[in-house]
Amino acid sequence: MSATAAIINGLAIACLIAAFVKDRQRARQSLRMALKSFAGILPAVLAIIVLIGLLMAFVTHGQISRFVGDQAGLGGIISIAAMGAVLYIPAIVAFPLAGSLLQGGASVSAVAAFITTLTMVGVVTLPLEIGQLGKKLALLRNGLSFIAAIGIALLMGIVL
Repeated sequence: MSATAAIINGLAIACLIAAFVKDRQRARQSLRMALKSFAGILPAVLAIIVLIGLLMAFVTHGQISRFVGDQAGLGGIISIAAMGAVLYIPAIVAFPLAGSLLQGGASVSAVAAFITTLTMVGVVTLPLEIGQLGKKLALLRNGLSFIAAIGIALLMGIVL
């Protein structure tokens, strides 16, 4: 376990102990709610684990690198950004997939574009957004978010 993970886990355990000391009943209720929430996202997490396994089994590191690696350039970044914009999966579930892409040879810029568009652009939820914000504002927000995601991805590639 890394030092960061150890610190985070230690803090979580310390907070849990403090919660039980302060109010045992509310701490139990909170744990029940957390377990219920975990059970709710477990199918998605398992699906992503299977997806990552299939990705690693059928797609070689060379193919990932060619499609979204450093040599793919701006086209690779835009392609994976579009994929992130279309997919509708929770960001927290997408992080393991992003890690696998990085290990498989994807560039930092491409992975940043994927995660950023996944959280900022919603092609699947666009009809709902149009209903709430109006067509012009919803399209403008999504378009500007896509452009911002590409900018963030390029900046991440420079910084990291």
